[in-house]
Amino acid sequence: MKTLKFGGTSVANAENIKRVVDIIKNQAKDEKTVIVVSAFSKVTDLLSLAAKKAAVADESYKDLLETIEAKHLDALKELLPVGAQSSPLSEVKRLINHLETLLDGCFLLRELTQRTSDTILGFGELLSSFIISEAIKQDNKNSIYKDSRDLIKTNNQHGKAIVNFEKTNKLITDFFAENNYQITVLPGFIARSEDGINTTLGRGGSDYSAAIFAAALDADQLEIWTDVNGMFTANPKIVKQAQAIETLSYQEAMELSHFGAKVLYPPTIQPVLQKGIPIIIKNTFEPENNGSFISDKTSSKPNPVKGISHIDHITLITLEGSGMIGVSGSSKRLFEVLSQEKVNVIFITQASSEHSICIGILNEDSEIAEKAINDAFQIEIAQHKIEPCIVEKDLCIIALVGENMKNHQGLSGRMFSTLGKNNVNIRAIAQGASERNISAVIKEKDVKKALNSLHENFFEEDTKQLNLFVMGVGNVGKIFISQIAQQKKYLKENFKINVRLIAVSNSRKMYFDEDGIDLKKWNDLLDEKGEKADHQDFILKVKTYNLRNSIFVDITASESVSKLYESFLYQSVGVVTCNKIACASEYSNYINLKNISRQYNAPFLYETNVGAGLPIIDTLKNLVASGDKVNKIQAVLSGSLNFIFNNFNEKNSFHDVVKEAGVQGFTEPDPKIDLSGIDVARKILILIRESGHKMDIEEISNESFLPEACLKTEDNDNFFASLIEHSAHFEALYNNALSKDSRLKYVAQYENGKASVGLQLIPKDHPFYNLEGKDNIVLFFTDRYVDQPLLIKGAGAGASVTASGIFADVIRMGNI
Repeated sequence: MKTLKFGGTSVANAENIKRVVDIIKNQAKDEKTVIVVSAFSKVTDLLSLAAKKAAVADESYKDLLETIEAKHLDALKELLPVGAQSSPLSEVKRLINHLETLLDGCFLLRELTQRTSDTILGFGELLSSFIISEAIKQDNKNSIYKDSRDLIKTNNQHGKAIVNFEKTNKLITDFFAENNYQITVLPGFIARSEDGINTTLGRGGSDYSAAIFAAALDADQLEIWTDVNGMFTANPKIVKQAQAIETLSYQEAMELSHFGAKVLYPPTIQPVLQKGIPIIIKNTFEPENNGSFISDKTSSKPNPVKGISHIDHITLITLEGSGMIGVSGSSKRLFEVLSQEKVNVIFITQASSEHSICIGILNEDSEIAEKAINDAFQIEIAQHKIEPCIVEKDLCIIALVGENMKNHQGLSGRMFSTLGKNNVNIRAIAQGASERNISAVIKEKDVKKALNSLHENFFEEDTKQLNLFVMGVGNVGKIFISQIAQQKKYLKENFKINVRLIAVSNSRKMYFDEDGIDLKKWNDLLDEKGEKADHQDFILKVKTYNLRNSIFVDITASESVSKLYESFLYQSVGVVTCNKIACASEYSNYINLKNISRQYNAPFLYETNVGAGLPIIDTLKNLVASGDKVNKIQAVLSGSLNFIFNNFNEKNSFHDVVKEAGVQGFTEPDPKIDLSGIDVARKILILIRESGHKMDIEEISNESFLPEACLKTEDNDNFFASLIEHSAHFEALYNNALSKDSRLKYVAQYENGKASVGLQLIPKDHPFYNLEGKDNIVLFFTDRYVDQPLLIKGAGAGASVTASGIFADVIRMGNI
């Protein structure tokens, strides 16, 4: 014999019920089959709301009743041929009329007792099971409808009645011993007390009903048909990468369902566990899928963790004080008072010092629990032996579940390390001796990030998802995004890094998509759907999304954008930037950013601040970390200035070469930033600081080669005009170098605590003489590199190499 249970979404409407009938037809070919059904989707909620409205004299309960009636009549009319509708329609209307009488009574009496509520809520299952029974009869006359209330007997605890299994099992076996029908349809959720009062088995109780029938009848298996392909490794609505679990033990299923896996009602497992009857969770809409198989056997797969689950809306209550140390009975008093108030304790942890006891309960019980506990310990509180209980709301319990976890070391550390790296603060921890479950209490706002981070770590082959928030999508920004698009598949396959673009922003607009922006359409989406750009709104959205491995990418030269880094780092959002302003700002700000980065575990990477895509800063950091000391730095750090002086000659005017450098993307939008030397000064300052020396930009000597009039221009048009006006000055610089058989190079250097930047004449025997194009070169003289300095040379300007340097920092974050 088989027992099949169909959930609310499986019987939401006539179309879905037709699917159910087809499944039953295939399943019940050769053996007796018991069918247990839930109410139509959302109907129980409608019944509950209608009852509550009626009890407060809100006449809109009548509208809800009409909706309920129409929903069932429409389904029946679509399922049955016209000639077969008369009698079933009469029965449905009779049930609706009975329901209406009960609701009218609530309206007149202005009250809703738990007993009445149980009766009203049961109409969902009564209506759905009757309609589905009639639909099955159209194909299989060898079927019958039976009211579960005649068979399942409980006590009078309304809302979640306790089953009397001795009487229930006898009634079920006696009925089916005489029942020769191939298919029996029964309503789930509802029961009746021994003195004939209607009761219910708790929300989700239809699963429990099915398990009761399966156990009493020694069924071969219990099938739970729902709208997903089984129990998942995490809630698929929160974790998009969640996978269906093929096999799991009763205990694992029980733990997962207790911690919020709504696909299975927790009490369901107990009746079938005792009989060793397997449970199969199947998808009504993909019946060919294997689903999840639950039995007394554990999986032999290497991953000891079966799933990650959670319970929302938790309050943590802590009772603490020296008056509890060594005093027997404190725990008993605490749990006794909670039991008397019918407060369910979900989570317990106690310090070994006996100084405190911490419990987790549902938010809705927090006020009752707080008052009850404080009243119970009022004498100790008055004597200051125990503190009034501490109440923390808006929390969530997350749990790792797996039968084989006890045989693997380091899982707790791995769990907590993953949460810590994503700045998820743990408020409390609990782990049973069976080690089947490791639970932690966190803030509710962090649940999405926590679940995704843990799932990524335990189930996604160590694939790390990076969520990028990009500000600045000009020339470099566009190339950066195109590089992501080009390399996305390669990174995922070879480096286990999944890069997602969550936000893009320019100076006018910003566009966000929590599920990831299409890398081929980002520009159009920004133009067409982007909202007005606002730095504070941008920060707020990043904070609200609260995604794991979030990275803010600054591809601007904006001082105002550089001031946002602190806000992001405080949120444990990593920062990647080619913008030199922050690292070249006041020394105190530079140090502060690095300290925040370490404190909040938020990487702060800026390799492209010096040398675009060249590994200058990274090399320098490794030198210092290995114990070497930098004594002197000589460098050509401006690819744009090197390009300009390499191409400035008798044939090409200084004005024309500077223009061309801008066209090729070698200069900043404002070329004075490059030509004034401030950009080079910032770069050498960053290298000095990374070498471990304290310095501010005002201490760097900057001898400008530009005439004062050029420096004082207020826009680019006037600046370029001034270059033409002072062409003789630039020609004199060139001719002087030519006469001395030297080349003009803009050099930055540091030695003996002093730094300078400026135009120099470089003779033929100097390493800088043959530096061509837009290349950079850096010489590090250290304790280890004395006679022959460590030399780094290569392209130091250009959109492509800068974008690739930014991309490299992003990948570096993926490997941290």
